[in-house]
Amino acid sequence: MTPPFIAVANHSSHLDAPLVMGALPRRFARYLATGAAADYFFHKWWLKLFTTLFFNAFPVERSETSSRRGVASGLLKVRVPILLFPEGSRASGRQVTEFQPGAAALSINLRIPCVPVALVDADLAMPRGSRWPVRGRQPVTVVFGAPMHPRAGESAAAFAGRLKDTVRALFDSASQSHQQDDAWPDGLSA
Repeated sequence: MTPPFIAVANHSSHLDAPLVMGALPRRFARYLATGAAADYFFHKWWLKLFTTLFFNAFPVERSETSSRRGVASGLLKVRVPILLFPEGSRASGRQVTEFQPGAAALSINLRIPCVPVALVDADLAMPRGSRWPVRGRQPVTVVFGAPMHPRAGESAAAFAGRLKDTVRALFDSASQSHQQDDAWPDGLSA
């Protein structure tokens, strides 16, 4: 696959963007731009600077009224791949909540594929409300699905639902692998 593409991931931790960037091959991660909540990451100058420098972030408005519309489509038009979290906010625990239709609408309008990404246990590595990751190496899994295109005549809401279902299936599959990896071999106990 070649850029541009829209990586769409579930969102449970502030570690999600660096985890996806670190798991992608360098040729894709090098220019990946990350959509970050404008009201959270772009309201203080120092946080805006940090977020922009380290995550190549651009502001995403979570409200209906926006003065910054078009940043994501502008990046995609110049072949910059982007990472979006269509849930709109961090979900708690092992949930994958409803996807907002923005990423799907971009895909439909620009005829650019979406790459589903499941992040498993990132919330354990850096729980909501934490300022820093948990000490030690918490097992986190990043799973990429096959690129997805909208179907002929498919609405943004329907495509967003299909993307969410695919991310959820990747999440569930990786979660089962985690549970099997964590099991003690026969004859041993904790």
